[in-house]
Amino acid sequence: MSAKALIVDDSRAVRMILTRHLRQLDYEVAEAGDGLEALAILATGEPFELALLDWNMPRMNGLELLERLRSSPRYDAMRIIMVTTVTVAEQIATALAAGANEYVMKPFTREILLGKLQIAGVPTGETP
Repeated sequence: MSAKALIVDDSRAVRMILTRHLRQLDYEVAEAGDGLEALAILATGEPFELALLDWNMPRMNGLELLERLRSSPRYDAMRIIMVTTVTVAEQIATALAAGANEYVMKPFTREILLGKLQIAGVPTGETP
């Protein structure tokens, strides 16, 4: 049984890139276009070990979703990584303080993503 990852980004292209990388690491992947779609997917009760969240999205942004997830003990074990163009140090600190396990800045390479997954404690089976 493979681990499950949830990719939340309003860019279909970014979701496709992340999905491809995670499937190569044997993840089963679900996608959402914003935080509200992600909450609907999570409401099904399916367990996800990993979530990759964009910061800037309509309806519910990544930080709001992160705060919502971290407010529920149900998601304590989920590794959450922000994947975003937001590069301001204060905002990165805000996301980490809110419970993000790691932070990936767009654009990123496969090697950067693998390294950040490993730093966050996500098993990849590879060395970056």
